[in-house]
Amino acid sequence: MSTHKKKRTNTTGSQKQKRCYGGKHALDRATKTVTYRTTPSGLQIMPMRKPHNGIQNGDTSLDKDSLHYRDTAPEQKLANDGEHEMLDDLEVNDSPLMNGIGSTLSNGGISLHSAVKRKLVEDKDYVFDKRLRYNVRQNESNCRFRDIVVRKEEGFTHILLSSQTSDNNALTPEIMKEVRRALGNASVDDSKLLLLSAVGSVFCSGLDYSYLIGRLSSDRRKESTRIAESIRDFVKAFIQFKKPIVVAINGPALGLGASILPLCDIVWASEKAWFQTPCATIRLTPAGCSSYTFPQILGVALANEMLFCGRKLTAQEACSRGLVSQVFWPTTFSQEVMLRVKEMATCSAVVLEESKYLVRSLLKSALEGVNEKECQMLKQLWSSSKGLDSLFSYLQDKIYEV
Repeated sequence: MSTHKKKRTNTTGSQKQKRCYGGKHALDRATKTVTYRTTPSGLQIMPMRKPHNGIQNGDTSLDKDSLHYRDTAPEQKLANDGEHEMLDDLEVNDSPLMNGIGSTLSNGGISLHSAVKRKLVEDKDYVFDKRLRYNVRQNESNCRFRDIVVRKEEGFTHILLSSQTSDNNALTPEIMKEVRRALGNASVDDSKLLLLSAVGSVFCSGLDYSYLIGRLSSDRRKESTRIAESIRDFVKAFIQFKKPIVVAINGPALGLGASILPLCDIVWASEKAWFQTPCATIRLTPAGCSSYTFPQILGVALANEMLFCGRKLTAQEACSRGLVSQVFWPTTFSQEVMLRVKEMATCSAVVLEESKYLVRSLLKSALEGVNEKECQMLKQLWSSSKGLDSLFSYLQDKIYEV
């Protein structure tokens, strides 16, 4: 009897042990947890086998209460906007990007490479800050621009004015050439539309007048022709661009920076933005087709006041007059713009391009003719000693400052 009982006891223990650990699925249930895995598409939450609860040391005792299952991803935070380091140089363990998932990565032995970090950043709604200048990535070429930032997004191209050679995103022939080159690239790629914005607190302060003085003083006739032709080609690139152009005005837009807005298709502005074209005040004739587009949009009276007297329009005034379509609160401006641009990018590329053709086709030839006349007038003005003296006088008086 005792032998029979002892045999039954051993059999029961063996079956019990087999029921707990003898099968593959039982071990999987004991060791399966939720952790992070680096995949080609980015950082994902995936089930992985991870030894814990003493199993790695040979301990087969289970404590079900000690099992931990993570069903939500910790929040990942970007670096502060005030930091201007390159994103590729961020340390994995010490970076604010890794604060939420540092323990998981260290325990699992997983390290994030720069491609994954870029993926995390690109999935977030980015702000128009100076870090973008160092984080340019293009699919077909790694061509870098000096005074603008070009980002190839899903369905659209984003151009940001970010001048390092001029103050307040002022325009020089070199900067205008870069913008033209970016427009040319966007016109032939798979982008459905173009977004134009700026880095900093000023959208664009117009022509760089200190640059004009320096160049015109050396060789007035040659430089006046070169600069006038640069403006002509710059404006012509906007007129001939076949895809919709969306402009996000985050701050003041002056001179040529305001004159080109009617050549774009949608203009959204921050509450902090304002607009001014003091052509007569700064001893210059209108440019950017503003002599034609401003009277058409604003009315003759207000257009004359802006071009002749340098009247300043607030964002709300510009919206009520039709120069701007919508005005957004500054704190949510970039998010509102990106939300709408991404929604537009889901539309058919053919529909967007053909719709713009129907709206702009009748105006195209007229705008090109006006552009030629305006630039010819600027060339004549700058090539004369009287016009150059007037520009000198303006810079000395400091009529307005941004």
